Amino acid sequence: MMMSDIAKDRTAHLLKKRGSVSSLSNHEFRRKEPHGRTKDSVSTVSYMDEPCQPEDASRLTVHMENTYQLGPTKHFPVVIVNHILKDVLTTYLQEEQYEPELCRQMTKTISEVIKAQVKDLMIPRYKLIVIVHIGQLTGQSILIGSRCLWDPKNDAFASFIFRNSSLFALANVYTVYFE
Repeated sequence: MMMSDIAKDRTAHLLKKRGSVSSLSNHEFRRKEPHGRTKDSVSTVSYMDEPCQPEDASRLTVHMENTYQLGPTKHFPVVIVNHILKDVLTTYLQEEQYEPELCRQMTKTISEVIKAQVKDLMIPRYKLIVIVHIGQLTGQSILIGSRCLWDPKNDAFASFIFRNSSLFALANVYTVYFE
């Protein structure tokens, strides 16, 4: 069944009123279907025909902001961390005697306590590394060294050595700024 020319004109007129343009013109587009029948095709394109008002333009402005930071806003408080190291080592090891198995467990416990207390300082974007060494005092000497590759402007470390009559302990906290 074919559309009459009047029906096509009405359809085109209604579509133009609504903001759509019909592809129908004087030349109809006919497509053959698989069974040999022809089918009329109508396609529409929608548009907005209202001018942009100045207040709409102000709402659409994009504000650019540089969020990349070149270094920490708050530096790592080495003095406070040194006090934490002193307090924790003194509290846990003041009355202890050196026993290998006990000291092995104490290094794990003390390092976790130190890490938790330093994290409570809420210093953003720093990665923490806590290392605790405990050894027996028997008259010999020991040298403990460490090396790190870091940015001296942003990265830092804190260290404290504890001794009693039976043992020594060395606690190090390394802080690396994470960009």
